[in-house]
Amino acid sequence: MPLPAIWHDFVSLVFPRVCLACADSLARGEEYICTSCRTELPYTDYHLLPAEANPLTRRFWGKVPVRHAFSYLRFLQHGRVQHLLHQLKYQGQQEVGLVLGRWYGYELAEKGFTPEFDLILPVPLHPRKLAKRGYNQADFFAEGLAQGLQVPWLPNVLRRTEHTSSQTRKNRVARWENVASVFEVPNPAALAGLRVLLVDDVLTTGATLEACAVVLLAAGCREVSIATIATADR
Repeated sequence: MPLPAIWHDFVSLVFPRVCLACADSLARGEEYICTSCRTELPYTDYHLLPAEANPLTRRFWGKVPVRHAFSYLRFLQHGRVQHLLHQLKYQGQQEVGLVLGRWYGYELAEKGFTPEFDLILPVPLHPRKLAKRGYNQADFFAEGLAQGLQVPWLPNVLRRTEHTSSQTRKNRVARWENVASVFEVPNPAALAGLRVLLVDDVLTTGATLEACAVVLLAAGCREVSIATIATADR
């Protein structure tokens, strides 16, 4: 039986729900991110651009063939997106990935992208890092996208075989060397002929996504596309 509105108001008073982007109180009907922040998030709208005009697609030219490359938001230092990603990765707020994935999935579906993908795959964490964090943040973005796009998603199809050092302070060459041979597909037959949407939280140099795409194409995928929650300027 649904709780009456007055009970929800009481619970919100005792245990206030706050926006995970700005920390202000959420109004009734708002979930995780307030309406004001949702309006003011720095959307890229790259999915509205043709491939030749999309700066993300151009990042992969001459490196690995990528069908589509999208990022929902722009990553700005000390901004709302950085705070949301921190909540997702380090504060156990997996709902951030789900909500942003659903919102973006609905947008992509509205623009006709659902038939472009057969399967959504998250970039994996190494088991050691997964055990330490307790979850893979990319899984939740993948799940949200799957709900919005109505395309299936699967974890563990792509596997990280080595525990690498953090990419944060590395340049592009060092990032590529750090991840060039650390991914594998244990069962290539499961991907044969599929058009895969590969997803992660942030695109910076693209080295990790590039390394994953190379492995997926070698495993027999027909096409690889890329989507991330955010993209950082290089």
